Amino acid sequence: MERKTFQTHLRRAAADILGRVPEQLKREIYVLAFSIWRIDADNRRPCVDIGYNTESQYEEAMRRDADPWEVRWNYAFWILEGFDKLGNVPQDPVGGPLYEEEARNLGIWYDGEFDLGRMLEDDELRAKSRLLELHFHDAVVDLSRHLHASGTIERIFGRPLPVVVFDMDCPGWEEEATKAANPAELIEDFLA
Repeated sequence: MERKTFQTHLRRAAADILGRVPEQLKREIYVLAFSIWRIDADNRRPCVDIGYNTESQYEEAMRRDADPWEVRWNYAFWILEGFDKLGNVPQDPVGGPLYEEEARNLGIWYDGEFDLGRMLEDDELRAKSRLLELHFHDAVVDLSRHLHASGTIERIFGRPLPVVVFDMDCPGWEEEATKAANPAELIEDFLA
């Protein structure tokens, strides 16, 4: 039996979340959205919302904004709330301990209360925090790649869908992340 790791947990849990999307909604979804957040800006407490946007949401947003590309591909116009979260958050009681164990094993975990002032003054803490951020970014990009390569997205939705990966604390990173997370043909419109 495969040892449960944070990565295997993310893969299984995300597939379960996507599998629970109601059938009638699956036909309307044109993009999956993996949105990275943190509790109180602490890189030890990251999570990813496993979300999506729909054609109905796109049409509604088009009534308020005239730029079709912006409305279709800028997550500011998308459904941003109500999605399941995976990571080191209370909503994911399995993922939290696995994430912390993995970060400790990598030597990038640190203990103590999160204190921005302490973080700014301590080079080692700042470096570990950055490594935690990069590690979680890599985990989310890997999750998307796996869901494509395993055929999970196509099996659940009946067709391949692009996954836009973004982190509200890292503006501009979504293009790099989305390129890394998808087969090139799925994101041609996003990159246009």
